[in-house]
Amino acid sequence: MEKIPMTRRGFDALDAELKQLKSVDRPAIIRDIAEAREHGDLSENAEYHAAREKQGFIEGRIKELEGTLSLAEVIDTSRLSGSVKFGATVTLLDEDTDEEKTYQIVGETEADIENGLLNIRSPLARALIGKESGDSVDVKTPGGARSYEILSIRYI
Repeated sequence: MEKIPMTRRGFDALDAELKQLKSVDRPAIIRDIAEAREHGDLSENAEYHAAREKQGFIEGRIKELEGTLSLAEVIDTSRLSGSVKFGATVTLLDEDTDEEKTYQIVGETEADIENGLLNIRSPLARALIGKESGDSVDVKTPGGARSYEILSIRYI
């Protein structure tokens, strides 16, 4: 199986979610199912069916998180420097609009473009990899071609 790159922060967030599901959410749903069973006829018991559906979601998410975490390759971004690579925090200047944007290049599981976390497999991240501060990058995105200048590269 292929390793899944992620930052320490991304790994810790998934690990915390897994612990929450196992230690809080799973026991709570088991109690909810037991309580709903006490209400009688299960075939017409909406509470029971809703609780079972939620239990299925929780168990599925636990398995997904365990699989992801078992394949995780945590990359210590504080030890990196130089050109753009996984974990870099890159400040870009959109050459068309003169707007500055800052993104950290992260793994798929922790990507959140609204919070500046750019998926390593995105067109922009792929175009940035290996580039230096001051370089210009042309990117073909779903919204059309864009040009960016790399203003700074940091590893935190």
